[in-house]
Amino acid sequence: MVLQDKKALVTGASRGIGRAITYRFLAEGAEVWGLGTREPADLAAWVAQSQGKLHWISADLAALHTLEPIIQEQLKAADGFDILVNNAGITKDNLAFRMSLEDFQKVLDVNLTAAFLVARTVGRDMIRRKQGSIINMSSVVGIHGNGGQTNYAASKAGLIGLTKSLAQETASRGIRVNAVAPGFIDSDMTRAMPEEVKEKMVSHIPLKRLGTPDDVAAAILFLACDASSYITGQVLAVDGGMFC
Repeated sequence: MVLQDKKALVTGASRGIGRAITYRFLAEGAEVWGLGTREPADLAAWVAQSQGKLHWISADLAALHTLEPIIQEQLKAADGFDILVNNAGITKDNLAFRMSLEDFQKVLDVNLTAAFLVARTVGRDMIRRKQGSIINMSSVVGIHGNGGQTNYAASKAGLIGLTKSLAQETASRGIRVNAVAPGFIDSDMTRAMPEEVKEKMVSHIPLKRLGTPDDVAAAILFLACDASSYITGQVLAVDGGMFC
């Protein structure tokens, strides 16, 4: 129970990696505020299973002007967060020369600007209390790029810059800021791909399998708990050795 009595805010918590992180945090003793655009269909059962330690926040991260007041309200209700995981993200893929400005900006708004606003709001309180761990969900795409994802890659690269800068600004106040960069993860998107495409993807991974949301959640847990107390400003790749 390495997160016993800790309070965590996880964005994009309704499915995939965010859901796996939320489950892992709850299992390790944390009280979790999960934020998402839509409530999970099984939310009532999930809250009951957590014995009241899961709280749900419905919020549209693209609505930047309403985001900070929502986070401030939840921050007050929780009496502070020990852990923040900026996990929420969207994709609107296209070749750069065909991509609309609207699609480029929407991805940056949700993936990068919203993460900045949430980190700024929660981080101010962490600075006051002189403790906390902030973890931003980047991607190997943010490090190496990917054709057809200029907006997504730019947003995830921006999160790395945000992470390293915040780490420098807050370390003297006892705050750690790190990022995780997943590679190819088993998800709704990858399951919809043709089998030959998935086989080609796996052939480029030294560990010869797709990652799972639980693989990423384990890395997040490490950076959230006291076992990583001397780690800040780092980007942890969870990619099966794709770029080792």
